[in-house]
Amino acid sequence: MALSNADVTGRKLVIFDFDGTLANTVPSIVSTARRVLAHHGLTEESMGDLKRLVGPPFPQAYEWVYGFSPEEAAQITAEYRALYDTIGAAAWPLFPGVREMLSSVRDAGRLTAVASSKQIRLISRALDDNDIRDLFDIALGKSSDAEGDKISLIGRVMSELGVGPDETVMVGDRHHDVGAAAACGVPCVGVTYGGATPPGELEAAGACIVVDTVEELLRALLGHRAPAAPFTAPVE
Repeated sequence: MALSNADVTGRKLVIFDFDGTLANTVPSIVSTARRVLAHHGLTEESMGDLKRLVGPPFPQAYEWVYGFSPEEAAQITAEYRALYDTIGAAAWPLFPGVREMLSSVRDAGRLTAVASSKQIRLISRALDDNDIRDLFDIALGKSSDAEGDKISLIGRVMSELGVGPDETVMVGDRHHDVGAAAACGVPCVGVTYGGATPPGELEAAGACIVVDTVEELLRALLGHRAPAAPFTAPVE
């Protein structure tokens, strides 16, 4: 199946990643990770681009990006989460236009879901804090670090909603999203507006479309049915 060339405008189910796709979580993730890694002796130079931690699951991200042992990565993750839990709603503000985009997708008769490597308790809090829980048919995250990889989450969404891969599209901002979707036989629309995606990553991973704005994402999902100017601010 040539997923990179798939037409996704008429697909029944749209599955969204969360970090960097629906919510601007990059600043809170980066600032929290910087504090924890500094405590473990890393300098700004050795930390490098902390946005590399946005996308892959924790604690594995600390192994893959910085070479920590599984035990060290687990300890760093525990410290990270203790700090991250104190941030509150400021940790996950929606990108401008996301609420309207989701409403338009729902109004077009699509099913919508979240499949995130973030812990499910955080996903639940974030949806409530942003008052968008009712814009999704199902929202899934990791129940523990030992389970809940992105591939299984995408598969579970489709299974629980009774929709097959040929009627489903994934939306995400990192190659992990594209690869997990492809493993499930699902094409992926890549988004770059979150600021964590290296240039060319999504194209190289095989995203069927790459968009730079929320409005472009809506058009990719709905085609000609997308509102002409859904995010225009009202005139005072």
